[in-house]
Amino acid sequence: MKRARRSRRFSTTNSAKASDGFCQRHDVTFTVHGLAVSGGIAIGRAVCVTSTRADVAHYKIAPEQVAAEVARVRDARNTVVDELVRLQHDLLHDSSSGSHTPQELIALLDVHLMLLQDVSMSVAVRGWIEDRLYNAEWALSSQMDVIAREFDEMEDAYLRERKADLEQVVDKVLRALRGAPSTAAIAAPKRKPRGQQAQQELMLDDDIDVPLVLIAHDLSPADMLQFKRDVFVGFVTDVGGITSHTAIVARSMDIPAVVGARSASQLVRQDDWVIIDGDEGVMVVNPTAIVLAEYGFKQRQAQVERERLARLRNTPSITLDGETIELLANIEQPEDAESAVRAGADGVGLFRTEFLFMGRKGHLPDEDEQAAAYTRAVQAMSGRTMTIRSIDIGADKPLERVAKLDTHLNPALGLRAIRWSLADPAMFLTQLRAILRAAAFGPVHLLLPMVAHNREIRQTRNLLDRARAQLDKRGVTYGELLLGAMIEIPAAAIALDVILPEVDFVSIGTNDLIQYTLAIDRADEAVAPLYDPMHPAVLRLIASTIAIANDAGKLVSVCGEMAGDPRYTALLLGLGLRSFSMHPAQLLAVKQSILRSDTAKLQPWAQQVIKSASPRTIKQP
Repeated sequence: MKRARRSRRFSTTNSAKASDGFCQRHDVTFTVHGLAVSGGIAIGRAVCVTSTRADVAHYKIAPEQVAAEVARVRDARNTVVDELVRLQHDLLHDSSSGSHTPQELIALLDVHLMLLQDVSMSVAVRGWIEDRLYNAEWALSSQMDVIAREFDEMEDAYLRERKADLEQVVDKVLRALRGAPSTAAIAAPKRKPRGQQAQQELMLDDDIDVPLVLIAHDLSPADMLQFKRDVFVGFVTDVGGITSHTAIVARSMDIPAVVGARSASQLVRQDDWVIIDGDEGVMVVNPTAIVLAEYGFKQRQAQVERERLARLRNTPSITLDGETIELLANIEQPEDAESAVRAGADGVGLFRTEFLFMGRKGHLPDEDEQAAAYTRAVQAMSGRTMTIRSIDIGADKPLERVAKLDTHLNPALGLRAIRWSLADPAMFLTQLRAILRAAAFGPVHLLLPMVAHNREIRQTRNLLDRARAQLDKRGVTYGELLLGAMIEIPAAAIALDVILPEVDFVSIGTNDLIQYTLAIDRADEAVAPLYDPMHPAVLRLIASTIAIANDAGKLVSVCGEMAGDPRYTALLLGLGLRSFSMHPAQLLAVKQSILRSDTAKLQPWAQQVIKSASPRTIKQP
């Protein structure tokens, strides 16, 4: 691991004064809270990276300078494109590192290249320069602000956070305009001794390399590709949510991370000692010797636990009373299927197809491209089930297939997910044909998002019949598949008996079910504390869905975050759940909980929990 070497010394005082969120401090100990997106403990010296857009120059140019400013933008963009292309080439041909490059990063790097080469963005920036006589930096920043407002108006949390990708691209171009190095190329700071203000001092072994943690306003996939070679052991960003690309990549790299920490990059100084608690979403800056020792012990415990869990990879998921439990994986890219198999997954319970459609400026993947992607994923599973979710995106999202309707008061409750697919049958038929073709290579389930009415399922079955007929006419081979519905709208859970006859299985999307039941945007920091999986209403909807599906003899699984959280494993087992789908990194921890569980004893306790007004107070047997 590449680390900076220095005498490992830090000092602290015992208190800090805070004013307007900023600390007046001299090596003080303080904590910063954010969103926990990737678990584990990281301890090291801080490398701070600030946002370029914070200090953009704003000035008017003379008319005769227009051509030169346009050329500056073009040259800066080309510089960044060249940088990313070289990075792609190096990563694809670098066999010196034994670590595996997460496929999410490769795909997101492609997205950034497409954004950089987007003609409409270039034309708009040129317009600011020619019409307003803005300097290059101001023009680029102004256009970013226009697009940012469009993203901010989106109600879907996942797609609203895609604004970060464009911001990261703009940040890189701004750095190139200034002749500054890219974020990823910034070297670790030189280590300098602290001043004499310390009241306490801890001396550690001078011969031990010092780990580094990254503190930034935001991180792009390209930056993280550079960092992947174990340069940094964890990171914290000011912005981002639990579904941001930064969070997704952190989980795929399995390194401790906290996002949405607001002013973290302003509070932390270069070379500060920092502890990142990715389990609790907390960063401790300049910890005391006692705090450092406590977290060091937790870190060692976590490593021992990881090694112990690894031994469970090939152990069957069977409870103490003999119940076999299915453990499935959630994936975003076809290449993730291999990681799922390596992690010991019994199959894939959720393949999010949105990544194949996003960032293409309206040029959606055709049938052959989709069929090839789905087929790669199916073949990688070697006979295990692959559950493919139809595109979960809406008409107000940046696919540019239909005009945005400014009259939408709340697009999250409008034309999106299965509703949008059914409103664009040509697009939907293309995806259905591609999925049917992939089903010829292994067992495939088709999962429909945001189902609220049984007629949506019947319409989909009719389109599947049309897709089969079209493939038959062309003489194309295809396979059969099972059809399922995601239960993530309260109406679907309440009227499940109406929906069940139309489907072969159901999957509970707890993330959106909680969000819609409690009327809370889980990506909104202002109401994030109210997002409660243990709310009585949420638990009763989950419990009734599992019970009704089991009574009807239909397969039922949970594919939301609750499935991958060991704190809820016993409760879900007690409620009768026998199929869990989660990120591959969470499989072994959940399996451990399953192996220690007795479902017969958990059932009466689970019933007490869902009937209680305060579910968390009911102790597990």
